[in-house]
Amino acid sequence: MNNTLQTSAPRPVTPVGILAQQLESLVKAAKEQTDLPAEFQQNLEQAWQLAAGLDPYLEGCTTSESSALTALATKTAREGWNQRFQDGTTVRHLEQEMLSGHVEGQTLKMFVHMTKAKRILEIGMFTGYSALAMAEALPVDGELVACEVDPYTAEFAQAEFAKSTDGSKIRVEVGSALETLDKLAAAGEPFDFVFIDADKKEYVQYFQTLLEKNLLTPSGFICVDNTLLQGQVYLEAERQTPNGEAIAKFNDFVAADTRVEQVLLPLRDGLTIIRRVS
Repeated sequence: MNNTLQTSAPRPVTPVGILAQQLESLVKAAKEQTDLPAEFQQNLEQAWQLAAGLDPYLEGCTTSESSALTALATKTAREGWNQRFQDGTTVRHLEQEMLSGHVEGQTLKMFVHMTKAKRILEIGMFTGYSALAMAEALPVDGELVACEVDPYTAEFAQAEFAKSTDGSKIRVEVGSALETLDKLAAAGEPFDFVFIDADKKEYVQYFQTLLEKNLLTPSGFICVDNTLLQGQVYLEAERQTPNGEAIAKFNDFVAADTRVEQVLLPLRDGLTIIRRVS
């Protein structure tokens, strides 16, 4: 596969990242004004520094990613995703910001260690960063099944998995996630840990399928990505995109479901941890 260097910097896609960018713009605009009180400018700049410094600090205090994960992240950032979509190589529009990234990857890896999971299901793989991070925490006889709808990104990920000693623990299923879930349920394949990061409009269906078709073990956990969706879930309805509306409905659905208990963490773009109640 040929890579095309992607020169544009990643755009902010998390509430904190968007907030930092907007505050930076306000700081620059305030410096051009001569009639603003000095205290106001100082407070505004401090607010920007608080927002802009958070993610880099988290990165620095988090265990470094493996060399295999670094290589995968670098390759993903260099890929020309816009061109891939335009020429029909990918079946959907993709972007480097869809990568889970260092802190979230290490968080998922820590969760796998903590839960002692042996079988993991990932719904929505992209280029495989989170899958490989979780596989690194699996025991030698563990398995991760990754669902990915796009054949190109599945091939992209598998090429990187082959370079890692933990890549052999990952089994990629290409196709519709809901169809793959039905197939796994029919085969009687339950999972200890599930990570959802796919089509936002299908989140409720993924969740219901996992519980109703016994794809989640009685003591299993579900982690769901993007449950803050750039802050759209708590902004006015008219400022929500279709994905933002879908995530808001998913969050409400889970919160009202007596079969589970959950906590939404403000990690990156929102990460919800769900536990089935006995």
